[in-house]
Parts: sequence; C-alpha cells; structure tokens
Amino acid sequence: MEKQTNKLKRGLTARHIRFMALGSAIGTGLFYGSASAIKMAGPSVLLAYLIGGIFAFIIMRALGEMSVHNPQAGSFSRYAQDYLGPLSGYLTGWMYCFEILIVAIADVTAFGLYMSFWFPTVQLWVWCLSVVLIIGAINLVHVKVFGEFEFWLAFIKVATIIIMILAGLGIIIWGFGNQGQPTGIHNLWTNGGFFAHGVMGMILSLQMVMFSYGGIEIIGITAGEAEDPRKTIPKAINSVPFRILIFYVGTLFVIMSIFPWDQVGTHGSPFVLTFENLGITAAAGILNFVVITASLSAINSDVFGVGRMLFGLAEQGHAPKVFTKVNKRGVPWVTVIVMMIGLLVAAYLNYIIPEDVFVVIASLATFATVWVWIMILLAQIGFRRKLTPEQVASLEFPLRGGTTTSVVALVFLVGIIVLIGYFPTTRVSLYVGLAWVAFMVLAYYVNRAIRGSK
Repeated sequence: MEKQTNKLKRGLTARHIRFMALGSAIGTGLFYGSASAIKMAGPSVLLAYLIGGIFAFIIMRALGEMSVHNPQAGSFSRYAQDYLGPLSGYLTGWMYCFEILIVAIADVTAFGLYMSFWFPTVQLWVWCLSVVLIIGAINLVHVKVFGEFEFWLAFIKVATIIIMILAGLGIIIWGFGNQGQPTGIHNLWTNGGFFAHGVMGMILSLQMVMFSYGGIEIIGITAGEAEDPRKTIPKAINSVPFRILIFYVGTLFVIMSIFPWDQVGTHGSPFVLTFENLGITAAAGILNFVVITASLSAINSDVFGVGRMLFGLAEQGHAPKVFTKVNKRGVPWVTVIVMMIGLLVAAYLNYIIPEDVFVVIASLATFATVWVWIMILLAQIGFRRKLTPEQVASLEFPLRGGTTTSVVALVFLVGIIVLIGYFPTTRVSLYVGLAWVAFMVLAYYVNRAIRGSK
C-alpha cells in the first residue's frame, strides 16, 4: 500500500509545461542582464543567441527522446543513473538541486528588492519570508494549481515582451514616440560594425548567452506529472526553444536598433526607456510589476524543480526515503517543506555573509548548469547504446542525428567551460565547480559505505 501512495499525480497539460519552460528561461536576465552580453559582442550578440538557441534545442531534444520513451520523476538524474551508472545519477541530481537552490536565493532576494521600489520602508526580510510562504503553499496543493499559477505568471512576462517588440517596431518603422522620425536599424552596424569587437567578441559572449537559456531543462522534470507525456513533452520541446529564440533575438534586435548598442544599460533598463519614448510615464512602475511576476514565476519553478528532483533521488536511493512521501493530492510535501526551509536559511545567509563569499557560492550555479546539460547528452548517448537498431527506429521522439548530434553539442559545451576558465571573473566558478564535484564523489562513496555497513 505504501508504494501506491508514494506516487506523483499527473495534472500538467501541454499549456502548463510550455509556459513553465518559457518562464524558467525568460527571466530578469532578459529585462536587466542582457546588457553584459551586448557589451562583450556588440550587435553580433544576436548571432550568439541564435547559435546558443540551436544547441539549447539539441539538449532539449536529447532529453525529450528519453522523457517520451521513459517518463520518470527526477528525469535526467534518473536517466544518468540508468544509462551511465549510480554515481552519475547521484552527481547530476544533487548538482541540479544545488544549482536551483542558489538561483532561487537570488530570486527571493530580487523579489524583496523589487517590492522595496514601491514600499521602501518595509524591511527586506518581510518580503523574503512572505514570498517563500506563499510559493510554498501553492506548491503544496494539487500540481494543476501550481501549473495554472505558473502559466499566468509566465504569460505576463511573455505578453510584456511581445508588446515591447511591437512598440519597438513602431518606433523603428513609423517613428512612434520619436517625433514621427523612424529610427531604422542602422544602429546595428554604424557603431563599429555588426561585429563591433570582432568575431572573438561574439564567441566570448557565448558563455553568458548560454546561461540565459538555463532552466529549460525543467521540461524533463515535468514528465512524471504530465497528463500525457508522449504528447505534451514533444509539443513543449518543439515550441519552446524557438519561442525563446524569438523573444531573445527579437527583443535585442529591437533594442539595439533603437539605441546605440554601446549605450544599452547605461541609462537604465531599455524596456523602461522604450515605453517612456511612447509617452508611457508609468513605465518604471509597469516594468517593476513585470519583474516581480518574473521573480515569482522563477521561485515557483525553482521550488517545483528541486522538490521533484529530490523525490526522484530518494526513489533511486540517493536521498532520504522520507522525500518520497506524498500527500493525498499527489504532491511530495516533504521536499517542498525542505526547499522552503532551505530558501529561508539561505536568504538569511545571503544578507549576513560577505558579498565576495556569496559570489563564489553563486558561481557554482554557473558550472552546475553546464554540468547538467553535459550529463543529459552523455545519458542520451548511453541510452542509444542500449537500444537495438530496430528499437532506435521505433523511438517516438528521436533526436535527429542521434549520438552524432549529441557529440557535436558536447564539444560546444566543453568550449563553454573553456570560456568560463578564460575570464578571471568567472574562472572561480570552474575551480569551485570542480572542487564541488570532487566533494560530491567523496560524499557518494562515504554514503555508500555507511549504507553497506548497515
């Protein structure tokens, strides 16, 4: 009877899953953080986002191939265990949990800062506590409620970006808000050319661009609760990367056409400036509302993702069995509570530890993102090797090009790791990340030895 009760319930539709992935990959990084990538590459950052989007799509198709064939809670951690070995499953699952916890800390802190824009007299900890309790409560009810909440939060972000693109095109083509003078797109090549910092500038920006796509792998984690994973997963994977590409490339195309690329981010958010050009005086307030929904959406997905990954790890024997307990609505309530406690403790530590120490910890998330993607590709290669040619031919959602495509993507991701080591500011994430892997390997064997002695 116990085995039957510890099952996740399927309640996520294709609509939910599609917008969850959009919400994870389109966050405050697009609203505020894209200026750094533009600074490195100039207008050629558009090409970097196109290249990055292609490889993000390959990673998602590799994950989708396995998710449709064998939908599992814990997804890529389970596949790493099944096709590469227990150590790989252990490392991948815990690396993902740590990555998302760090990202969630930043999101909770960001939520508090955004609320302070409207309520400057309220202490930050009040907002941090409130958002963790609210998101935790949402994640404890039926997964369909979580999916619906996430859908509408992501919808607000997506709608804002579409309005921004349309408004920008109005300025570019008809000169709306610019005394009727169309700006055109000459800014894409007049300030030092399209490759303002050469082809190498575009290549160097790829590491920042790829992290913008971080989060789309949550589609794989939804497989255990999708209503019909063999239909919803392929639909979500096929549509989301291209939509993300349109949003990133379309938005940055508009921004860099209206504003000289070397001025983007120097006078405030390009989103605010674009809306203000159209005479919308409340632009800053509107954008603040949007980034609040963006941070809520991100925290919501973070709690869901870690909770389901911990559930999967517990099923594999890599985490305490108590994490497999679910309530009558099919929600793994213990993992949600653990994530809430972790967020509250971590958010508190974020305030009291020195900033440079937190930068080192946060840099682990950078390394962990690439690590998870590499393990997804390696697991897909291992998965294919266990199939006969007839089984490969009968796959419902195959990665085109099979293992050859995965190997090409692996070479690309190794290049991203090299780029991480190239910059002094990000090199620390490579060192700390490798040290973290060594620590996790040690923890795995210690844990196995303890369990063996029992």
